[in-house]
Amino acid sequence: MEETISLRELFAVLRKRLWLIVLITIIAATVSAVISFFVLTPVYQSKTQILINQAKNDQQLYNNQAIQTNVQLINTYNDIIKSPAILDKVIKELTLDRSAQSLSSQIQVSNAQNSQVAQIIVQDTSAKRATDIANTTASVFQKEVPKIMNVDNVSVLSKATLAQSASPIKPQPFLNVAIAIVVGLMVGVGLSFLLEYLDNTLKTEQDIEKLLELPVMGIVTTIKDVPRVSNVQQADLNARVPQRGEKFGS
Repeated sequence: MEETISLRELFAVLRKRLWLIVLITIIAATVSAVISFFVLTPVYQSKTQILINQAKNDQQLYNNQAIQTNVQLINTYNDIIKSPAILDKVIKELTLDRSAQSLSSQIQVSNAQNSQVAQIIVQDTSAKRATDIANTTASVFQKEVPKIMNVDNVSVLSKATLAQSASPIKPQPFLNVAIAIVVGLMVGVGLSFLLEYLDNTLKTEQDIEKLLELPVMGIVTTIKDVPRVSNVQQADLNARVPQRGEKFGS
């Protein structure tokens, strides 16, 4: 016979193991909060913008072909910005204690589609150092491009600034705790159903009917132990019980 599970049975399982679901959720949220607030190091982000624009002369008009050339050059410039030729000078100028490869992992260069503006985005555990790296990278790149590409078509559009109340971009403790709560609920609910599925003990007469497919004819209730009576209590009880032929209370 095919078994079916009703919504009432599902809610009964959740209500039965509600303590487990709540416990797992609290543990997940607590662990996430402790790691986010006390373990993970805050990371700050700063960015600067550079403009890729070919120099024009009197005979050259500003047309779509020139724009497309500048856009295509951005892809090449992205690689140059993160190359040791630029980052080694940035490290030397800022006296950073890291390699060019390590600094390159902190820098991201991006631009919108068909845009001549590129963004140099830097992430660091120090907000001030992230700002300095972004500005220095843009400045060094602007100086070195004419030597590398034989063109002078880069200008700094906007410099990175250090806000007075800079907030880290990661970790985000409250978001992490919210995600941990959702994950904890999912794990708790899943574990509750798993434990219920693995529990094959018979607890009610309905379980017996499902297993044997026979109706239950009777139930033997639990009989509590009768308390023992001491000798003094027994003698007092015998004195209170009237003997044959006697009236009670005479």
